[in-house]
Amino acid sequence: MLSPQGDTVDAINPSVELTELERIDHLRLIRSDNVGPRTFRSLVDHFGTARAALERLPDLARRGGAQRSGRICSADEAKAELAASRKFGIAWRAPGEDGYPARLAMIDDAPPLLAVRGDTKTLMRPMIAIVGSRNASGAGLKFAGQLARELGEAGFIVISGLARGVDQAAHRASVESGTIAVLAGGHDCIYPPEHGDLLTSILDHEGAAISEMPLGHEPRARDFPRRNRLISGASLGVVVVEAAHRSGSLITARMAAEQGREVFAVPGSPLDPRAAGANDLIKQGATLVTEAADIVNAVQPIMERPLMHPAEEPDSEPFESDPQGHDRDQITGLLGPAPISIDDLVRMSGASPAIVRTVLLELELAGKLERHGGGLVSLL
Repeated sequence: MLSPQGDTVDAINPSVELTELERIDHLRLIRSDNVGPRTFRSLVDHFGTARAALERLPDLARRGGAQRSGRICSADEAKAELAASRKFGIAWRAPGEDGYPARLAMIDDAPPLLAVRGDTKTLMRPMIAIVGSRNASGAGLKFAGQLARELGEAGFIVISGLARGVDQAAHRASVESGTIAVLAGGHDCIYPPEHGDLLTSILDHEGAAISEMPLGHEPRARDFPRRNRLISGASLGVVVVEAAHRSGSLITARMAAEQGREVFAVPGSPLDPRAAGANDLIKQGATLVTEAADIVNAVQPIMERPLMHPAEEPDSEPFESDPQGHDRDQITGLLGPAPISIDDLVRMSGASPAIVRTVLLELELAGKLERHGGGLVSLL
């Protein structure tokens, strides 16, 4: 078991330190139209720098069929956002920089820049996510708090989404030992609003808050699944305490499984619909949890394995400089509103992976393609 002081660090030696100009370029690229985290990574991997990728955006979108170029974030806009963030006590950190959770940097759609507020040392320690029902039972809230306290005593940081119910119970119980709130909106747009005092308490006790959204961004329904991938991605594993069928907590558990994280579930009464989702997770192979030791014992072997930064992985497939028209037509013809895997597109089209990836990138930058989990894509 970890030491009560929590001196174990879930991190690799930072290998990146962006210059101010690079940070501006990274922010410009991720704030430009139709550029998400996966597209950002593909563009930078291929063109070498965010600045070079920005210069190629109009041409790539045109080749994808865009009638006019999407908005490209200007340098002045990016500088203004960084300046406003600094006044709010926010630092924008890139994967590999101090303050960017090491495990979060390893997921396919890791944010190119993460808005960090609070104690950066807390963000570099091993984390366990606790999520669950917003209208949890009294027993569920009590057990979530008990788990959070015991995990904190074992040296873990508890990470959750600052939501009502189980999230807030886990945060409140682990304030003293360290907890991280993951926000769906900007740092100045706390949801729910009544948890502003809870966030203040977290930050006052050497905890932290993270978001990928700009200041002023009010969270929308589609922002919560995006937030959930950060919760699961930063953690060693996700514990679900009470979750109804089709709940957001089950989305977090699914994302955790896709990211290779451990999934834990607390069993509940078969008569309580709030426990139905968690019980189903156990049937599907999630580790049953009745005490914190169940979690600690499961993740201890994982912590003993060295973390490898994505930058040390082999380079991804290159892009094709300019796919031929018949290749583009063949690939586009195989796409539709139903998601299809990129591997299937390569096999069915007979084109090289480089050509398929290039055509998909062009379509995405033209606003015509949607990426799903598991390497699936579809036309919009």
